Amino acid sequence: MKKLYKLPLIHLVICFLTLSVLAISIGCKSQISEEASSEDIVETVDDGSVESLPKEAPDQQPAFENQTRVAAVSTVTPVQVEVVAENLSHPWGITFLPDTRMLISEKTGTIRIITLQGEVGDTLLGVPPVYYRQDGGLMDITLDPDFENNRTVYWAFSEPYDTGYIASVARGILSEDESQFNDVKVIYRAPPAVAGPMHYGVRLLFDNENQMLVALGERFEHRHRIKAQELSSAFGKIIRIDGEGQPSAGNPFADDPNALAEVYATGFRDPQGLAFHPETGDLWSSDHGTRAGDEINRIVPGGNYGWPIVAYGLEYSREPIYDGLTQKEGTLQPVYYWDPAIAPGGINFYSGANIPEWKNNLFVAALRGKHLARLVIDNDKVVGEERLLTDLEQRLRTVIEGPDGNLYVSTDEDEGMIVRIRKADL
Repeated sequence: MKKLYKLPLIHLVICFLTLSVLAISIGCKSQISEEASSEDIVETVDDGSVESLPKEAPDQQPAFENQTRVAAVSTVTPVQVEVVAENLSHPWGITFLPDTRMLISEKTGTIRIITLQGEVGDTLLGVPPVYYRQDGGLMDITLDPDFENNRTVYWAFSEPYDTGYIASVARGILSEDESQFNDVKVIYRAPPAVAGPMHYGVRLLFDNENQMLVALGERFEHRHRIKAQELSSAFGKIIRIDGEGQPSAGNPFADDPNALAEVYATGFRDPQGLAFHPETGDLWSSDHGTRAGDEINRIVPGGNYGWPIVAYGLEYSREPIYDGLTQKEGTLQPVYYWDPAIAPGGINFYSGANIPEWKNNLFVAALRGKHLARLVIDNDKVVGEERLLTDLEQRLRTVIEGPDGNLYVSTDEDEGMIVRIRKADL
């Protein structure tokens, strides 16, 4: 097991300020991902936050204090970062088996078991083919709440379907010898199939009623993205379904004849993070913006989070998004947003088991930003931000708390890693 560093995290802020300046997104192309790198070099600013780059949309103002560029904070507890596994192919999702081993999905289309000591198993058989390109591939993975009895696993993927590709959720039963999935079935598809390889989502999370929440993207193309506002489409939605893929009882639009009964919340662009607050039980999500406007949202059933009719940021062409509105009656504001974009992936609330000063902090894996954002939350507002793992200089996809009370993070690279963040040995 290779140790990357061992030092108080307060030093990371200093390290960050000495890094090469990040680039801004390039102008809009026919196909460009919110995760794309950019080429412009700009002067840095110092406004007391962790962000050193100027705003992409300087004329836009937050709706309330600390909605963006909150004051920087620093972790006092010394931590240690260790490589658990490496040479993985774009590891996307992580879930923990009852015996503490990890079940991980690789974006290129494979699933493996990895021990906490770093032993990497063979690829499991039975996984349906995925469309691996740009945002597409094998995405999140999670266990059935009754896994110990039924050995059922769920995963999301971009599925070749009809004349394009579709965001789908499948399930399979992990064999007793852990070599394959049996009885594999696609339980949910979000039509229509789209030829482009962008904005699938997809994050999976079971709630305390054993119902599955699925975060779905709006598939990027202008002709499709308005579907994020249409209740008859699953595009740009968080949906809530049971283990058979059917709409869950009690969903907010179940009685609306013009709505999909599985819709739980609307108005998202490309949500890739879902997490429950450990004390309030509230559902939170992350969502990718364009040139700016990456969001953290607190989700309420039936809530409309605005995209694309209300959004912070600009189009990749630097033009306003629709009418350029950042607030509108009937839509909900993000708890927090980033300008410029960091491309947020998975999110996780930390329990504080090993590092008490992190208790109930929200951790956000950043792809374009190549860091792990730590957000200090107080009364559902962000009051401090820190950027960690900047020394890795890698795109981060997923963050999750392990059964050992440590954080585990996947890096979205051709030779990706799983790293562990724990309290340092003194």
